[in-house]
Amino acid sequence: MRRRAQPPPSPLPQRAGIDPVRLRLPPDPDGTWPDLGGYLAARYAGTRGEESMARLLAAGRVLGPGGRVLHARDPYEPGAYLWFHRDMEPEPPVPFAVRVVHRDEHLLVVDKPHFLATTPRGSHITETALARLREELDLPGLSPAHRLDRLTAGLVMFSVRPEDRGAYQLLFQRREVHKEYEALAPHDPRLAFPATVRSRIEKLRGVIAATEVPGPPNAESRIELVDVRDGLGRYRLTPHTGRTHQLRVHMNGLGLPILGDPVYPQVTDPAPDDYRRPLQLLARVLAFTDPVTGAAHRFDSTRTLQAWHDRPGWEAGTSQPATPR
Repeated sequence: MRRRAQPPPSPLPQRAGIDPVRLRLPPDPDGTWPDLGGYLAARYAGTRGEESMARLLAAGRVLGPGGRVLHARDPYEPGAYLWFHRDMEPEPPVPFAVRVVHRDEHLLVVDKPHFLATTPRGSHITETALARLREELDLPGLSPAHRLDRLTAGLVMFSVRPEDRGAYQLLFQRREVHKEYEALAPHDPRLAFPATVRSRIEKLRGVIAATEVPGPPNAESRIELVDVRDGLGRYRLTPHTGRTHQLRVHMNGLGLPILGDPVYPQVTDPAPDDYRRPLQLLARVLAFTDPVTGAAHRFDSTRTLQAWHDRPGWEAGTSQPATPR
């Protein structure tokens, strides 16, 4: 089998923990694009990137292999690579800290707060755990081994060295990481626990909510009731698969939507900087055998879900995201 050629290394440094955008120019058998500027103008026409790309080209901030500065009038070269850093609007800072739980030369495990995205996506670029950690810890090669929703607090694993990234990501792909979550949701005495929920979950691109649909199951979660207080249940959730929003979908399907969920059962779409009533879901435990060192690891979050001990404050919107115990 013929191996696909690897792209040349980026000539641009990471900026504020953000990787440069890499773009490979597509074939142009009809000679539609006489120069680079014409192609990029057409590619980004009608988008926020239209004016931004023109500025980047004019400022010499679009580079080719080896660091060569590219200009709008340069000939179009099908198959060539180029790199640039996107112009970004200032992001409102997420006022909650990331806590380091474990760090060695291969692995970084952190305790992420609610409202902070794990990796850059959409409008969240610099205000992400990855960008912060790369800059604050001086780890430019840091990369995530998995993802945790922006609204969920708790443990997240990162690979320190690029050459180890595949090994740690493979742990999650092979389901060799034991994960436990804690959630607060209504208590229904008619339901028996522990329970195993299996269903087929699908999420369409561009649609916020995932849905359960007929078909062979692709998602499985074990749900245990740990404690009950004033009609509120504290649940231990153990996912055996990793579908998007799986635990939130399965809890909602039982008629037990997690407190503070802005998607299930109804999409409310709060502002990104609305930090009231955080989702009461916490990634509590990660346990696995390190694929690089062979060490047996178990990490426990020290955060707590405030609605359990201060439900009036949480309901009034005066609560804070999950805080250390």
